[in-house]
Amino acid sequence: MFNFYAWISHRVNRRWIYPIISAIMAIALIFSSSYPSSAKNPRRLIGPGLEVLQLSTMSDAQEVALGEQINQQILSRQFKRYGNTQINNYVRELGEQLAAQSDRPNLPYTFQVVEDDSINAFATMGGFVYVTTGLLKAVDNEAQLAGVMSHEIGHIVHKHSIRQMREVIIARGLAGAAGVDNNIAVQLGVELALRLPRSRQHEYEADRGALAILMDAGYSPRGLVQFFEKLLDKPSPPTFLSTHPASSDRIAALEQMIPPDRANQGMGLDEAAYRNRIRPLL
Repeated sequence: MFNFYAWISHRVNRRWIYPIISAIMAIALIFSSSYPSSAKNPRRLIGPGLEVLQLSTMSDAQEVALGEQINQQILSRQFKRYGNTQINNYVRELGEQLAAQSDRPNLPYTFQVVEDDSINAFATMGGFVYVTTGLLKAVDNEAQLAGVMSHEIGHIVHKHSIRQMREVIIARGLAGAAGVDNNIAVQLGVELALRLPRSRQHEYEADRGALAILMDAGYSPRGLVQFFEKLLDKPSPPTFLSTHPASSDRIAALEQMIPPDRANQGMGLDEAAYRNRIRPLL
């Protein structure tokens, strides 16, 4: 058997042996007894930086759990669920159909209608998508509604809320010695969903993803373009676009992304059929 102490005694002056051994033993003692909780959680030894960066690589289960807490805050303090079962089932079924065509089809999506007259839709991490009653009344057909909902699914697919949360936490210095406090993360998630604008890059990524979802689900890609064209006539931009890239710029970008052979194909453009689906709102 190899004898470490015999080996080192032949190569190092004997007066250095005991200090070296003592230093090794001291380090081992520190990590084994002085910081037992840190040994079980290596992130605490490294500091808050790694904790923040891990927000962009959190598991689906962790993302959904945080999204559920954010959702509870949004529905208890900001919005009220719309009570009509027919409308809720319609939006949920449409959302599930679209989410199945996304790049994250196995996420347990939750599609909810909230009472608000503004033309708006938003999403938070973990698959939570919100559609206002004002938006449902404003769109002309199912393809337009599907386009907006697909856009929000696109944000979830690209984990934009998580990426934005990481950036804000770093910018505001919200990480402590043990990482980000859960309550801070939840409140920041609400703020991100309702008030903080997304970057132009995130919006264009979501638009691109929305087109792919629409076409894969069989809907006309013109639906999303029609929705933006409809908003050009508004004297002031609705909530949905108030902090987003200009509608005209997004229309031009979408037109370029639609394959010419798919421009006039797809379902969902029947206005009468859509009005019949949302009749309780009219």
